[in-house]
Amino acid sequence: MYLDLLAALEGSWLGHTGRHSAWLYTAANLLHVLGAAFVVGGIAVFDLKVLAERGKHAWQVGRYAIPLAAAGLALQIPTGLLLLAVEARALGTNPAFYVKLAFIALGLVNVALFHARFGAALRAGFLPPEARAYALVSLLAWIVTLLAGRMIAYL
Repeated sequence: MYLDLLAALEGSWLGHTGRHSAWLYTAANLLHVLGAAFVVGGIAVFDLKVLAERGKHAWQVGRYAIPLAAAGLALQIPTGLLLLAVEARALGTNPAFYVKLAFIALGLVNVALFHARFGAALRAGFLPPEARAYALVSLLAWIVTLLAGRMIAYL
């Protein structure tokens, strides 16, 4: 079923257009990289604030970093879908692609749990020590996501 879905995506108008428009593919690639910079950059700045200063004034960093990361994710999803559609059957079965998806899922679940557990404390300007573990998991998850994304081209 998964392979059928990949074949359908590759055969779709999105896959066809991406394969036959150098400008569209190039723009999607550029925006995907820019989105990655926003996601990982925003999240890394916030996570490092939580790790280095035990969350002291993390909300001040978070009010800029979190929307930046969200904007990056908003760029990454449609551009990633286009980039995948061009060669969905080959890319969608690449081991590095599976790793990338797994660590994206880990990063997203981690951020949801972080905000569910520490959102009120973050807004109050004080994070408990346990928040540091979430920040470390987040930082590592998004770095591995970047690495796996780059490895797709080499596997």
